[in-house]
Amino acid sequence: MALSDLLYPDNPKRKQELIHLHQELLECMSTNFCATNELVGVLNEHLGCTISHIQMKESSTVKENCDIIIQVMSEIQHQVQKIDSDMKEKLEPVLYQKLYDIKEPELEKIAIAQKVFSIILGEATSTAGMVAIKLLGSNLLTFTVSKLIGLLAQIGASVLGGISITIIGLGIEMILHAILGAVERNQLLTAVRSYEKHLTEFKAASEKYQRAIREVTSLVRQQVQ
Repeated sequence: MALSDLLYPDNPKRKQELIHLHQELLECMSTNFCATNELVGVLNEHLGCTISHIQMKESSTVKENCDIIIQVMSEIQHQVQKIDSDMKEKLEPVLYQKLYDIKEPELEKIAIAQKVFSIILGEATSTAGMVAIKLLGSNLLTFTVSKLIGLLAQIGASVLGGISITIIGLGIEMILHAILGAVERNQLLTAVRSYEKHLTEFKAASEKYQRAIREVTSLVRQQVQ
């Protein structure tokens, strides 16, 4: 046992707590990578997008992986905005307004969107129209993407950012410079509080983001069947 652990007996427990929180964060990030790739697949297949799929880099830090997912989420936001611009450009103002009118039947909105994508892509299925309408009408998706991008940026810039996503022991020791027990203890407490704060917010935003994507992908599967 390290001298600092003898001086501060709660340190081993804090370290284990930090490792557990770290694993929770990585599991949440991994799920977001998978959900994002699902949405990318739908956009590429049905709306003619060319967004690259992403993969967690096990040899990289939390920050570097945050940056990877932020980049593709930003591209998704850009594509949704482009879809909106295409609709506005190619539709009469009255038809464009119908897309955002909650009183208008969804099937009519899908038909309008499908016509636009038939012009853009040369050919388009009703699935393309449905995906476009779901993305344009889903404030939840656009809001949660913005929220998640902000949280990922915070995590990347925090004390967590420099930790390797796989070499947990080494990553934690980089934070917990065991110079003196008092210093280590303070760093442990700071790191644990930082993890707890970011993880709580990150998990909540991630669940909303994943739920919004499931709504889109489940509708696509129903259309295909």
